[in-house]
Amino acid sequence: MDGSPLFYPHIVHIMKTRSTTILTVRHNGQVAMGGDGQVTMGQTVVKSDAVKIRRLVDDRILVGFAGAAADAFALMERLEAKLKDYPANLPRAVTELAKEWRTDRALRRLEALVAVVNDEHTFLLSGTGDVIQPSDGILGIGSGGNYALAAARALVDNCSLSAAEVVRKSLEIAGDICVYTNRNIVIEELNEA
Repeated sequence: MDGSPLFYPHIVHIMKTRSTTILTVRHNGQVAMGGDGQVTMGQTVVKSDAVKIRRLVDDRILVGFAGAAADAFALMERLEAKLKDYPANLPRAVTELAKEWRTDRALRRLEALVAVVNDEHTFLLSGTGDVIQPSDGILGIGSGGNYALAAARALVDNCSLSAAEVVRKSLEIAGDICVYTNRNIVIEELNEA
């Protein structure tokens, strides 16, 4: 036995769960968010067709998550509550969620990143209290997020693809590079205001 967590069930929590690539692109009056379907635990793919994007608030907000799925669902529930508290004010809702995430003891342990978009705004939320709004409207998170982000920026600058087409092509590129990302892609779209 080599000391691997696989041989010691009581320390299995040490195994990192790598679970996704999420990309959102705001381009030519369109907003698209896509995610791959792979969920990996350790060296094993445990699911290849997971859906990691959800529509909230009458389908006007898209949320994509990377990290531990249960943690991400807990955060989405909290985000929905904040959106009820601050209807039609996504910046305030995500800021309040980030504050709560950072200060609440139980929430601080959640391991996830969340991308949130509506027709006007794109946000990245993290457990360290970050609320980041990318200046170019392109955001990538998760294991292959940087690969997808780089591909999307290059495509937006050098071709006339739609936002959804940029997301699909960029996620395919990330899937060819990142072992924690596959080509089972789900894409959702919004129109900008």
